Amino acid sequence: MAETVIDVQKLTKRFGDFTAVNHVSFQVEAGEVLGYLGPNGSGKTTTIRMLLGLLQPTEGEALVLGKSIRTQAELIRPQVGYMSQKFALYDELTMRENLDFYAGIYGVPGKQRAERVREVIASLELGGRENDQAGELSGGWRQRLALGCALVHHPKLLFLDEPTSGVDPSARRVFWDLIYGLAAQGVTIFVTTHYMDEAEHCHRAGIMFRGNLLALDTPSGLKASALPGAAWDVSPDHGGASLITALTALHDVPGVVRAGLASDQLRVITAPNAHTGESLLSVMKKAGFPDAKVEQVEPTLEDVFIALAGHDATV
Repeated sequence: MAETVIDVQKLTKRFGDFTAVNHVSFQVEAGEVLGYLGPNGSGKTTTIRMLLGLLQPTEGEALVLGKSIRTQAELIRPQVGYMSQKFALYDELTMRENLDFYAGIYGVPGKQRAERVREVIASLELGGRENDQAGELSGGWRQRLALGCALVHHPKLLFLDEPTSGVDPSARRVFWDLIYGLAAQGVTIFVTTHYMDEAEHCHRAGIMFRGNLLALDTPSGLKASALPGAAWDVSPDHGGASLITALTALHDVPGVVRAGLASDQLRVITAPNAHTGESLLSVMKKAGFPDAKVEQVEPTLEDVFIALAGHDATV
């Protein structure tokens, strides 16, 4: 049986009349990559700050590495790495100097520090740029350096808060390769994101909205439970104005659970066994779209999020 690294029970945080996190419960197992998915303001960062002992919960309890966040926070922090949304790199220091500085802050013994810094440079593929000043780095390289500073002390658990926010897609892919490399080495990773495609790469994903944990499962499990029917891309093929007309027509069709705009086409979710591609084409033709195209597609976590959070939810 896998070791439980994080055990959260009815964790709640209120700021006055505002409830930032509302009776959240979940567990994270050793070596797992858990994605915490939701829009800004949904309670993701507040959850992390409570798990680190930086915020006292209003209600509930959590054990991190077997220790209480309420009474043993000072014993938790040396064993975890934390990469915040605005990680405090020192721009005037080089990559190597930043890593050495954080190794000292985390208490890596002096005799081991230089070797550990070399290991991090090698594992994160920072070689060749380790003497560049942090202030001169692009967003992707800064994030890799920030990750290195968070894991320089060999933490068992990493908290990564929106680690790829503001970096380009190629840098995001590189970063996720690094995350999975760390998980393969046994590091447990709790990562928040508002990118739906990133949550697809997690072992499990929790969906947060307005302080509530709506669901937590594997990506495939979330899709199966929240979207038991089928997903379709529907293109009216008449230009932008026709999308609204087609959308209105689909809303009134029995068996259509949800229809919404998705770029230059429509995303349609149907109930189990309610429609085939041919039946949807027939619907479109009757609505005045004889050249419409219908394609069954794999549902995404964005479909799941909208199904769970409602039509007004945005990420």
